[in-house]
This record gives sequence, structure tokens and C-alpha cells, in this order.
Amino acid sequence: MAKRKPYNWRITTLDKYIIRKFIGTYFFAILIIIGIVIIFDISEKIDDFVDKEAPLRAIVVDYYMNFIPYFMNMFSPLFVFISVIFFTSKLASHSEIIAMLSGGISFNRIMYPYILSALFIALLSLALNWFVIPPANRVRLQFEEQYLKKRTEYNRDIHYQVEPDTYVYMESYNSWNNTAIRFTLESFEGNQLVSKLSAETARWDSTMGRWRLQEYHLRNFSDTTHTVTWGKQLDTLVGITGEDLVRRKESVEQLNLRQLNRFIETLHMRGDANIKFALIQKNSRLAVPFSSFILTIMGVALSSRKRRGGIGLNIGIGIALSFSYILFLRFSEMFVHADVMSPGIALWIPNILYAVVAFVLYRLAPK
Repeated sequence: MAKRKPYNWRITTLDKYIIRKFIGTYFFAILIIIGIVIIFDISEKIDDFVDKEAPLRAIVVDYYMNFIPYFMNMFSPLFVFISVIFFTSKLASHSEIIAMLSGGISFNRIMYPYILSALFIALLSLALNWFVIPPANRVRLQFEEQYLKKRTEYNRDIHYQVEPDTYVYMESYNSWNNTAIRFTLESFEGNQLVSKLSAETARWDSTMGRWRLQEYHLRNFSDTTHTVTWGKQLDTLVGITGEDLVRRKESVEQLNLRQLNRFIETLHMRGDANIKFALIQKNSRLAVPFSSFILTIMGVALSSRKRRGGIGLNIGIGIALSFSYILFLRFSEMFVHADVMSPGIALWIPNILYAVVAFVLYRLAPK
């Protein structure tokens, strides 16, 4: 048996060869799959584009150019796994893995360029998540709102804590005319109500950044007095905007790291149920890039041995496992919505379980 050579962590010609094959296959798989997805997406939405008279430039630049990084990052685990399975299976079928091992290169050392490639993809995914995709999503979602989706018209029974001792209630809010019905703003000192501002309607003025109240009543309370003032119209500042009232869960996809952290703090203060979507988004932006390492190790362990079924069998196994990971990641969000687990635990469960599977497969891989 050939004596194993001591580890040399310098990037060799063999390392460059594997890295080039890994990264090249990764981007090649992205181009092919994204091209197929765009073709199907156009065939599905062409009627909406025509009916809404969407400009060609907006379709190409605002929608599809901003759709590509979003889709690429969403299915990054699939692309990583397919890439590793595909080119490693080719290396194994040509007996190149056997030649490396026979030449005294350990299986651990063979993994070195794979891990470097996974690190590059993980850092790329993190950069997309925090700096590229949020502004791209903002443009893409605005396009969808204008040309593809019906705008949300009503929100009902709105309760928010806008400041530590200030609460707002609206019976309903119409996003078409930015008007709230049965508006109430209550201020407390400790457990004591000190003022209550009520209005039949309140309209959000985005230009002035104020709420315009119609038919209002203002009650001020103290230990000894109770005063009431009323009028036809009153402009007031409230720590909530019309845009806040029609936020969808997709809205958090438009926020970078600093904005998302600030948004989570605001939602926590308000007691807003949408905080779950924000926490899921934050943790998934970290969990998905980390999966590049796990799926790379798993892919090498599965495909480094020459199989009778050839490359096709390995690719089939890779697609099944990568899709199961993506499905499991989406399913873990259910634990958050059901208040069974915190997002920080639920979104990392797939990584933990697949890391165990990867470790077992790696130990069983040919040395």
C-alpha cells in the first residue's frame, strides 16, 4: 500500500483543476436551470404582461434581471449538490479518484479544494443575501405589484404598539385610498390611561408623513380632571405609516442586514405577528449559505465511488437529496409559525440533521 504523503495545504495544480470543475459546473447548472425556469415563467405570465401593458424594458430589466439572483440563491443547495455529484461522478468513472488515492493523496486532502469551492459559494450566497438580493427584490416586487398581482385592499382589526406606552387601533384600513376607519390612539403612563384620541376616519398622507383625522375626539385624563376636545380635522404624527399597514411577508425580502435588524426591533415593540416572517428571513439567510459545506461533503462521499449505474444514478440521488433538503428547510418554518420552536433553532434543524448524514457518509466513503 502506498504511503500517504503529508498534508500540503498550498493550492496545487490538482486543486485548481477540481475548483475549476466545481465552480464551472455550478454556474453552468445555474445558467441551464434559470434559462428553463424563465421560459416557463414567460409562458405562464405572458397574458398578464400583455393585459397590463408592461413595457419590454421593465419585463427584462426590472423583473427578470432581478429575478435571477433571487432564484439562484433560493436553489443554491440544489445547484451545489448537482455540481458536486456530476463532476465527481465523472472523475470516479474515469478512475481519477482511484489514481489520486493510489498516488498517496488522502481522501481528506482531496476534500480540500471542494471545501475551498464551498467557501467561495457560501460567501457569494451571503453577499447576495445581504447586499444584492434586497434591493433587487424591491424592484422585482414593485413590478409584480404593478403588473402581476392584485393589490391588497383591506386590512381589518389592526392593533399595534407604536411606542412603549402608546397603542393604535383601526377597525379597517383601505390601501386604495390610504384611509383607516374607526381610528383610536391611546397613551398610558404605567397602567393608567392618560389620553385617548379617536376619529371616524384617518387618512395617511405619504407626502407630509402625517395622519389626517376627520371628526376627532381627544380625551385627556388625570387623577382629578377629564377634558374633552373635538373638531372636524386634525393632523397628527403616529409611529406607524400606511406602508406598514399593508406590509406583506415578502416585504422583509427587501431589507438588508441593518434594516432587517431595525425592522425586527420595531415589530417586537409593536407585538406584530409579522415578526415571525422577519426572523425566518434573517435565519434562513445564514442557514442556506452554510449548507454549501454540508451538501458538498455529502455529494463527494456519495459520488466518489464508481457505480454500476453510472453518473445518472448519482445525479438522481443528488437531485432527490437536494430537493429533500430544500423541502425540509421550508417545512421547518412551520415549527416557527406553530410556536413550537424559535426561528434560530427551527431553521438550523435541516443543517444539523444533514450534517450528521454527511458525517456518516464521509466516514463510509472510500479512503
